Amino acid sequence: MVDDHALVREGLCQVLQCLDPHEKTDVLQAATCTRALELAHFNRDLDLVLLDYLLPDMNGLSALETFAQRHPELPVVILSGSANPSVVQQAMALGAAGFITKSSLSDTLLNALRQILAGEPYHPADLSPMSQAADGVQGKLNTPPVLSPRQQEVLVQLINGLTNRQICDKLSLGSETVKFHVSNILRIFGARTRTQAALEAKRWGYDPASSPESR
Repeated sequence: MVDDHALVREGLCQVLQCLDPHEKTDVLQAATCTRALELAHFNRDLDLVLLDYLLPDMNGLSALETFAQRHPELPVVILSGSANPSVVQQAMALGAAGFITKSSLSDTLLNALRQILAGEPYHPADLSPMSQAADGVQGKLNTPPVLSPRQQEVLVQLINGLTNRQICDKLSLGSETVKFHVSNILRIFGARTRTQAALEAKRWGYDPASSPESR
């Protein structure tokens, strides 16, 4: 649990004890992203990170991207007082496993975290510009998808038909990191396959021929 307000952390710790009625939930607390990254480094058995969007030492999106780079296997959930759909889209594009507003009820939070721990991403349907893509490319996006710079690099290679292993070699990335980015790209474009994601990306103007790398 990463939040710079001690009362918020303590309150959420109490709520999280209801996450599993059959087992105690152990919660590590951090007031800064720097401390949270230290805890993640020394506690490799973490199941999830609940990350406040506004932290004193790092922007929530930057913190999210840092976690994705260092711990791509670790689900990170953004907790925010903002209900801005643009923020939700950016967070999900950067690999957030979920986005939960602080105005949510405790049951909403717990159900969302259970869903995420079961391997399914979560975001409030009424805040998500991506909701029309939930059923795949049949539901076309109405707004341009937001990708991080690294996701754009991976997407270019995906459009060019490279396998994950080839993308690893091309971009000097680990296999888990590439797998993480490819999975997020498919989700962002509402695609079930790499081919569908490539077609949707081209529809939105992502053209490898126009990237700096191809010039």
